Amino acid sequence: MRVFKFGGASVKDAAGVRNLLSIVRQQTDDLVVVVSAMGKTTNALESIVDAIIRGDKPSVDAQWKALLAYHELIALDLGLDISEIMADEMFGAVMAHRNASNMPYDDLYDTIVSIGELISTAIVAAFMNKEGVKTKLWYMPELLITDGTFREAVVNNQASAQQVQHAWHDPYRPRVVVTQGFIGGMQSGHRTTLGREGSDYTAALVANYLNAESVTIWKDVPGILNADPRLEEHTVLIPELCYSEAVELAYSGAQVIHPKTIRPLENKHIPLFVKPFGAPGEAGTIIKDAPTEPVNVPVYIWRKNQVLITMRAKDFSFVLEDSLIRIFDVVRQCKLKVSLIQSSAVTVSVCVDESRSLMKAIQMLGEYYNVTYNAHLELLTIRGTTPDIIEREQRGRNILLSQLTRRTAKFVINTQSPTRSH
Repeated sequence: MRVFKFGGASVKDAAGVRNLLSIVRQQTDDLVVVVSAMGKTTNALESIVDAIIRGDKPSVDAQWKALLAYHELIALDLGLDISEIMADEMFGAVMAHRNASNMPYDDLYDTIVSIGELISTAIVAAFMNKEGVKTKLWYMPELLITDGTFREAVVNNQASAQQVQHAWHDPYRPRVVVTQGFIGGMQSGHRTTLGREGSDYTAALVANYLNAESVTIWKDVPGILNADPRLEEHTVLIPELCYSEAVELAYSGAQVIHPKTIRPLENKHIPLFVKPFGAPGEAGTIIKDAPTEPVNVPVYIWRKNQVLITMRAKDFSFVLEDSLIRIFDVVRQCKLKVSLIQSSAVTVSVCVDESRSLMKAIQMLGEYYNVTYNAHLELLTIRGTTPDIIEREQRGRNILLSQLTRRTAKFVINTQSPTRSH
């Protein structure tokens, strides 16, 4: 059996859903098809969550109405009646929480944002059945069992494997199963999410539990490129990667795969293909144990919306002797995503993603350290760098921090923000 994962861009409209069906029809193996929310639905639902927290009910109502209309148009184009596809709970999810401004943000987030995947998979499964491809729709919150860490749920692999395997070995299961990426569920029944872009991770976990032959992620790019084609004029396809190199790229901020995706696959030696959904016959990129050839081009990875936080001991004591545990306990509590760490005798600097909890973290750190920070930064990571590349990329840029190792260069670049103190 194989696992296919289709991202939001690949099912953003009716044409995308038809293309998904065309790709599935070409397969003779059993399939688990993992589907993300359609288009920019996750962003729209995040905006609705923010409006609920603000108590802006007119905005909640207007945004939800627009989002329902978007999905209804896709369903109509596919010859479906959305009222027959979506459960009442899906229709009423936002309205039931429009007064929940006092609900903890992360809890509300998982309750509302998870609706996107439920709607998309309901439409995809209904269309496939309508077109003669017998399909079973799985409800992943009952199969992927997690703890209660909302927005970054930790998967209980033993319980989840049992649930997924039990569902897979149903004697009445058809060849094709459709299910949601990104979401799981607590044993209490409350939905959780696995972190943004977590559908890749879902596909990898399902493949691991079922000993899949392969996983294919269908994207709007030819495969894994050595740079983002939206930012670099000339890019090169990387035909093969080893698991460890893929992890490095994902952790550095490459948007093609989720950082947690690789481990479940590497543990079972399951290859991962990244292929263009617009040209399914092309080879794309394969990630596996031992590539035939190493990556022989420099890889450029931009990570935007970064914040550089520098902590200096108030009494000029040595920071490293007793502070790292305290600093990273704050990082853990505030769920900050660290992309770079650098230290000297009396300072520690961390580069993190912007987040809602950033100021809370800075306030907590300010109790013990003199804290300065810059927001709205960009982090450029270059793997396979050379002295000429380093010199060229530094030229004309306001670089707040640089970090060089044998094969990798990292630059924290300030394009606009002043330094602030707390």
